[in-house]
Amino acid sequence: MAATGMPNRRIKSERITLIDVATALGVSAITVSRALREPEKVSEALREKILGKVEEMGYMPDLAARALVSRQNGAICVLTPGLSQEVLGFAGGIEARTRTTDFRIKYANCGFDPAEERRIIRLFLSQYPVGLIWAGLQAPQETAELLRASQCPVVHVTDTGLAGKGIMVGLDNFEAAAAATHHLLSGGYRRIGLLGAYADIRTQRRREGYIATMQEAGLYDPALVLCDHAPTSVELGCRLLRTLVGSAVGLDAVLCQDDDIALGALFESRRLGLRVPEELGICGFDDLPYAAHAEPPLTTVRVPAFDIGYQAADLLIRTMASEDTAERIVRLPFELVRRGSTRAAYPASVDGEMTEEALGAVA
Repeated sequence: MAATGMPNRRIKSERITLIDVATALGVSAITVSRALREPEKVSEALREKILGKVEEMGYMPDLAARALVSRQNGAICVLTPGLSQEVLGFAGGIEARTRTTDFRIKYANCGFDPAEERRIIRLFLSQYPVGLIWAGLQAPQETAELLRASQCPVVHVTDTGLAGKGIMVGLDNFEAAAAATHHLLSGGYRRIGLLGAYADIRTQRRREGYIATMQEAGLYDPALVLCDHAPTSVELGCRLLRTLVGSAVGLDAVLCQDDDIALGALFESRRLGLRVPEELGICGFDDLPYAAHAEPPLTTVRVPAFDIGYQAADLLIRTMASEDTAERIVRLPFELVRRGSTRAAYPASVDGEMTEEALGAVA
């Protein structure tokens, strides 16, 4: 006799498939798949129609099944050297580009540790991702060999002024730092220091750009360079400026390798009674959201972090679609944003020579 009062244990209805969506729309399954994975290959009107039907029917891709068939887990793995406001902007660009696809994003950071970086790369590659975006460190031989052996495309977010092969996205940090240093020199600053933190390839190139420009001006002094092997922070900027002011006679400006350090230097200058920009010029790097709202507002180099992330993801997706991107470098522009934490360039006379007032101020 059948039991009574027992709960209904009917199995939940079968999962909605790609073919179900295609049948409901009267299109091929390939068209639906393309709209989800490669939306740029489908007209906007059809894409919106397909996305609407996907939402209506509750279709969800079976990533586990796809991974078994293709030996790819549908994930784009992203490795950064650390966590910062700049990385958040970079991640925002990646997610904006992948939002209309069914790729998943997996993030990790290596804490500026080369051994940890290699461990994470091995872990990522063992999971068969569809691609890797690597905003890495210096790529020693062991790391480079790991990446070359990968079975998925790799986009390297790095300094585009360096010679390299493969797919690269970034900006020329050497030129950006040189432009910032020239700006400080044009304002009459002469004892210009450099404040920095953990050194990846991008910050190293910024230091090189500063040094080359100061050497060209005949003003380079290694005693004015102060970098700490520590995570960047506002507190670090305070400490570095306090140390440099105490040891460097005549210091009148600092180029900071990021805006966190620059903000700390600005806070510490107040505590030390130094007037900014009259007695101390401060220039940052990144143009983070708070830079324009400091007092005085920070002069800084604007790094297009969102655009770098967007372009990196776009190149990866296009490479997976078999477009010819195997050897491509995308160099994005930087912008020197002049604000109140540095003096404006001294005026020149009609023949290009500096005015007597400017010469006197420099002297």
